[in-house]
Amino acid sequence: MFEGLFQPMHLLVIFGIALLVFGPKKLPELGKGIGEGIRGFKSAMKEQETSDSTTTNTLPTSKA
Repeated sequence: MFEGLFQPMHLLVIFGIALLVFGPKKLPELGKGIGEGIRGFKSAMKEQETSDSTTTNTLPTSKA
């Protein structure tokens, strides 16, 4: 159903539309902002993962 969703021609059309909407001067700033957002999200996920693993290891287990 979704085979070939993002073929090279589709990506060129999307890039062309983005260029028309945002203009050539704003496009690099937009890309930089998106990249920083993705990096921040990844680091937050790694931080959450490490804090989850440390809390599960340090919690005392109850004996029933």
